[in-house]
Amino acid sequence: MMIDPQPISLSFEFFPPKNDAGRDSLLVEATKLAVLRPKFVTVTFGAGGSTKSGTFETALFLQKELGLTVGAHLSYFGTPKAELFAYADKLWENNIRHLVALRGDLPDGQSFSDYGEPDYFEYTSEFVEALLERHPFDISVGAYPEKHPDAPSLAADIIALQKKCDAGAARAITQFFFETSVFQNFLTKTGQAGIYTQIVPGLLPIHDLQKICGFAEKCQAHVPDSVKKMFTSSSENAGVHLLATQIAELRTIGVTHFHFYTLNQSDMIIRACQQAGIRP
Repeated sequence: MMIDPQPISLSFEFFPPKNDAGRDSLLVEATKLAVLRPKFVTVTFGAGGSTKSGTFETALFLQKELGLTVGAHLSYFGTPKAELFAYADKLWENNIRHLVALRGDLPDGQSFSDYGEPDYFEYTSEFVEALLERHPFDISVGAYPEKHPDAPSLAADIIALQKKCDAGAARAITQFFFETSVFQNFLTKTGQAGIYTQIVPGLLPIHDLQKICGFAEKCQAHVPDSVKKMFTSSSENAGVHLLATQIAELRTIGVTHFHFYTLNQSDMIIRACQQAGIRP
């Protein structure tokens, strides 16, 4: 398979560790991935702001210990605008200039009507625009090749993506997927909609097929039978092979940046990158 010689860049997502042992493990794994010289890394943000302090502390930790360009996830749903702005200011003052701006999940027993204007943001596009008015952040947003679970259709979801991009997002990072055709079809549809913002594929290593299938079902992301069949023998080798194949196939259609949902683990990603010809 012929590989496009264009320069490749990478980024990695981490989640805040729950304890000191997790923090030590994260440093080990992030140090290994840092060898691949990522363009940036991101730290996730819990539903309803539940890990806001953990996000901030982990972002500062990775920035200080490894000198990485770190981005913080920030979801607005259920959090007053004033609190979001204060937190964004805090990130900016601590040299965290990259944000992943997201809506966030609806807590059980609540409705979107519980959090309306003027105290709360209703749309991600408005959130992005307001953040950029506050500071010139480098903002990533989410994209969903198989549509967001709450969207009525893929077409409606693409309209929402267009609004986020028009608001000033620098890039859109996709939900994970396992077939190149899914991403390619999404690029075709977003191009037809007039979206020219960079769309970055988000890739998820499969360590445990059963868990991923359950997670994918909640996200309405399809796990094809061909992928399931790969995991009848060695899950580790199958996971590396699948990830490496995804990288190689996506490179042939012109993808130059890959975002990995690391699950705070490095080995599979490093091996897959090596197999796909990506080295420091």
